[in-house]
Amino acid sequence: MAIQTPTTGQLENAQRIVVGKVRYTAEHNAPCINLIEHMTLGKGEKTITVPKVAQVTWAGLTPGVDMTDSADIGMTTTDLTTSEVGVKLILTDKLVRQQNDDVFAMVGRQVGDGLARKKNVDIIALFSALNGGTTLGASGALLTLKFLASCISFAKTNKFSGGGTVAVVHHPNAVFGVANTASIAAAATVPIPSGFSQDLLGDFYRFTLNQVAVFETGDIVAATASIGAIFSRGAMVYVESLGFTTERERDASLRATELVAVTDYGVFELDDTYGAPMTYDSRALATS
Repeated sequence: MAIQTPTTGQLENAQRIVVGKVRYTAEHNAPCINLIEHMTLGKGEKTITVPKVAQVTWAGLTPGVDMTDSADIGMTTTDLTTSEVGVKLILTDKLVRQQNDDVFAMVGRQVGDGLARKKNVDIIALFSALNGGTTLGASGALLTLKFLASCISFAKTNKFSGGGTVAVVHHPNAVFGVANTASIAAAATVPIPSGFSQDLLGDFYRFTLNQVAVFETGDIVAATASIGAIFSRGAMVYVESLGFTTERERDASLRATELVAVTDYGVFELDDTYGAPMTYDSRALATS
């Protein structure tokens, strides 16, 4: 009886398909990571220390009188590090022998979606601590056009734009509240405003109000008091030490190959003053 066994080339091809799919879905499956700062730890580096300085106030001078007061730069620092996350897949010999690219694409999509979802959820978990934990909105409140405009005014008044482009992220049911209480003109919905990547964020962009783009993600838990956020890019940061990597190991008795995917990253609140949580009702909507 002839026995067909997987070759190194077949296994490498399977890995290539999985990796390619992961790179695609991880970049396109969740909006939050593309709305915040990105930093990278270099080889041999464990921590990134990010400094921040306070405002400096100028004073009036009197001719012939020496300047006696000095300004304090008020420097503070934030230390950022990373941790590993990973997933293990079992590719059986039978699966590899069949050389079904659709199966590999499916596995790659699962891994990519899982990684994108984890990063998105990790960033969403930071929302509640922004603005010193003081939230805009309230439990049970609907996100109306008026309330959204008020949140944007709060952001502008408190200079969120000092951290870069400002955006709103909330649950689709909460964002629906705006559309349900006012007509958003077509000109307000397209195109996606400058400063955002159409390729990465187009699927999540809904409309712009007062120069602030509104995005949605279903990874925010639907509840009476769902927490979204309004923030600028500098409010939070994604730090990466190791990008997506894979390694395979043959298990003869199992008649399979283990494919291990690992990445090393962390997400952090970078500047509390550049964002604020938004608490609004996002429970399931009536459809009839």
